Amino acid sequence: MSDPIPDKLYDCIIVGAGPAGLTSSIYSARYKVDCLVIGKEPGGTANLAHEILNWPGFKGPGLELMKKFKEHALSFDVPLLTAEVEGIIHPDSNSFEVMTNKGTFKAKNIILAMGTMRRKLDIPGAERLLGRGVSYCATCDCNFMKDKVVSVVGGSDAAAMAAQLLSKYARKVIIVYRKDHMRAEPMRVEELEKDPKVSFEYNANITEIIGSDKVEKIKLDNGKELEVDGVFIEIGGVPLSTLASDLGIDIATDGRIKVGPDMATNVEGVFAAGDITDGSNRFNQISTAVAEGAIAALSVFQRISKEKKGKDIS
Repeated sequence: MSDPIPDKLYDCIIVGAGPAGLTSSIYSARYKVDCLVIGKEPGGTANLAHEILNWPGFKGPGLELMKKFKEHALSFDVPLLTAEVEGIIHPDSNSFEVMTNKGTFKAKNIILAMGTMRRKLDIPGAERLLGRGVSYCATCDCNFMKDKVVSVVGGSDAAAMAAQLLSKYARKVIIVYRKDHMRAEPMRVEELEKDPKVSFEYNANITEIIGSDKVEKIKLDNGKELEVDGVFIEIGGVPLSTLASDLGIDIATDGRIKVGPDMATNVEGVFAAGDITDGSNRFNQISTAVAEGAIAALSVFQRISKEKKGKDIS
């Protein structure tokens, strides 16, 4: 792996090292686009998936799949900087500057692939008891729930996966969801419904997490109070689009970056890919992130080729 060079003007900087960002880097390398990847954590939130069952040719932990993504990117000698991006500016028409906690880097094009962060549950007790029974990561904390009673808040695939994982450790898993059925993959829901350890509280919202030093019970808006030892929150993600907004990029009402079929934003030279965009019918999957990452890399390559052709003609 080559080291990033602060004074160099890269063809492209990819902000984000999840499935979309790493795929963009692989395609960029194949197109001989000189790129730099900057990400807080290689693999991103995909690392937290305890079992991936819908990636063709692979079944297993997300961490294992993302390790393969990273190794693939590094095999092309793509520089990967683990850092926090603090801002992006567009000082002139020919370049962008990406400011990080490890220095400032320059590029002619940008691919934004920051993904999402976990949506927080804003109710009494959620913040105070974080790390004391309240968790946003079943993969990280499932071991602490052996033979205990836990609740999972949410109805998505992430919530279903969390419940399946926790069922392997906990004595009982209670899924709390605001609608009358889960919106996860039907196969996962069917498996949960057959699991004797799992029960459902549909048409209910958790309104308070109660406990002095640790989680003791939860209060629901249907009047019930349930004694639990843990609360695992899986209520979706919030697009990390602040950097894009600061650049003047158009943002949809749900916080996602607006992109065209070529993954281009309204700002010339800036593209976006993955869960952060409003593309792919907002279907937050590794497969769609990979597709968008590949398209974004192609678009950067085409833009660079067009500019070179124009210079050659002149």
